[in-house]
Amino acid sequence: MEPMTMFLCLSIFLLSLLTWKIHKKRLQLPPGPFPLPLLGNVLQGTTVLYDSYRKFYEKYGPVFTIWQGSTPLVVLCGYEALKDALINQSQEFGDRGIFALSGRLTNGYGVLNTNGERWQQLRRFSITVFRNFGMGKRSMEERIQEEARHLIQAVQDTGGKPFNPVHLLGRAVNNIINLTVFGRSWGYEDKTLLKLVNVLNNILLFIRTPLGVIYAAFFKIMRHLPGPHQKIFHDSEIVKSFIREQIQFHRDTLDSNSPRDYIDCFLIKADQEKDLHSSEFSQENLVNTVFELFLAGTETTANTMQFSLLAIITYPHIQERVQKEIDQVVGSDRLPGIADRPQMPYTNAVIHEIQRFLDLAPLALPHMVTQDTVFKGFRLLKGTTVIPLIGSALRDPAHWETPEEFNPEHFLNQNGEFYMCPAFMPFSAGKRVCLGEGLARMEIFLFFTGLLQKFTFTSANQTDTFDLRTLRRAFRKKGLVYKLRAIPRTCTLKN
Repeated sequence: MEPMTMFLCLSIFLLSLLTWKIHKKRLQLPPGPFPLPLLGNVLQGTTVLYDSYRKFYEKYGPVFTIWQGSTPLVVLCGYEALKDALINQSQEFGDRGIFALSGRLTNGYGVLNTNGERWQQLRRFSITVFRNFGMGKRSMEERIQEEARHLIQAVQDTGGKPFNPVHLLGRAVNNIINLTVFGRSWGYEDKTLLKLVNVLNNILLFIRTPLGVIYAAFFKIMRHLPGPHQKIFHDSEIVKSFIREQIQFHRDTLDSNSPRDYIDCFLIKADQEKDLHSSEFSQENLVNTVFELFLAGTETTANTMQFSLLAIITYPHIQERVQKEIDQVVGSDRLPGIADRPQMPYTNAVIHEIQRFLDLAPLALPHMVTQDTVFKGFRLLKGTTVIPLIGSALRDPAHWETPEEFNPEHFLNQNGEFYMCPAFMPFSAGKRVCLGEGLARMEIFLFFTGLLQKFTFTSANQTDTFDLRTLRRAFRKKGLVYKLRAIPRTCTLKN
C-alpha cells in the first residue's frame, strides 16, 4: 500500500474513532447541536453564544450542550435554570471550571480561577478585608467621593467642548482599585497608570476576539504556537512586575498594627500563618489575586459608566428626571452619598436598567459540577463544565415586561418605589458571585449621580444619534470611542 493511501486510511480511521467517542459522550449529556470532529461547534454560531443562544434554547430547552473543540460545555439559560443551579444547588455547581486564558495568566494561583482550600481561604480573606476597609461602609464611600471630585474637575476642565470620556472614566475607576489594593491613587495623566490601564484593556479585548475564542477552544495547541496571542501573556508580566514592586515597598514599610490596604492585610496574614503548612497566603497568590482584582474590576465598571452616559444622551427626558431627583434629595452643597439612594428610586432604577440592558458580561466564567447530580432531568457527571448564561436572565421575557427595550420602569412598582427584580444578576449569583459587586455598585452610583449633579450631557454634535441596542455589542467586544459635551449646570436646591 502506498504511503499516501496508508495516511488517508489512518486519518479516516482516527476521524471515525473520534466521531464515535464524541457520539458516545453526547449520549450522556443534555442535547445540543452535533459537533464536528476536532472543531466542535465553533462554526455554528457558538463563538458568540450570547447572541445565538436563543435558537439553541428554542430547539433544546434551558439546558443544552455545545462543544468547544473536543470539550463539551453544558449551557444554562433563563432565570429559573440559573437560580436552580447557582443558588438552589450552589454546592453541586460551585467549583470553577477550566478557563484556559485565565488559568495561564495566573498559573493556578489567585482566587478567580481556583477551587478547594486555595479558593476558600483567599475569597474569605478578601471579603473580610473589603468589609473592614469600608466596602459598604463610610470609609470606602469617602474614597470614592474624593475620586468623584477629581473626575468632576477633569470633566469641568473640558470647558463644555467635545471630549472622549473613555479615558477619564477608566482612570477614575482604576484609581478606586489602586486605593483599595495599594492605598494610594495616581494622577489621570500619570504614565504608570496609563500603561497599566492600557495593558489590562488589551488583555480583556483579546479574550473577546475570535482569536481569543480559538485559543480557549484549542489552548493545548495554541499555547505552543507563535503569534499575536502570545503578546497578552508577555504584557501581563508588565502588570505583575509592577505589583511585585508595590508588594516589596509594602513589606519594607509595613506596620502590623496599622494596615493601609489589601496588600498590608495579606502580608500580616502571611506572617501569622508562616508556620502553617496549609496556608495559602504566599507571594504568588498575593500577586495573582491583585492582578485578578485589576483585571476584573477596572474595565467592567468603566464600560458601565461609559454606557450610562450614552443612555442619558439618547434619552434626555430620563437625564432630566434623574437630575430633578438629585436636586430634590441632595441639592448642590454636597455630593450624593449612599445614604441618599433609598430616597432616589428613579435614579436607582435607571442605574439598574443600564446594567441590565448593557448586559456587559453575558457569560459567567465556567463552573464545574462537584459531584454526580441530576439537574432538570439530566444526569451531569462530576467534572462537567457548565456555562451560566447570565444575559439570558437579564432578558428573560417571563420576568421583564419589555426585555429588549431600555425601560427604567422595570425597577419601579406601581407606587413609583424601587423594586429589585430577582432576575437581575449582572454579577452572577451564588457561591461564585462577583467578589467586587459591592464596590462596583457603590462606584457606579456615586460617579453617575455626582456627574449628573454637576453637568448636563449632550452629544458632541446635534446630528449625532445612538442606537443602544447596537452599541451594547461594541462594549462587549472592544468598547466604543465616542465624544460628548458636558455642560455645567446649577441645580435647584432641595426643598
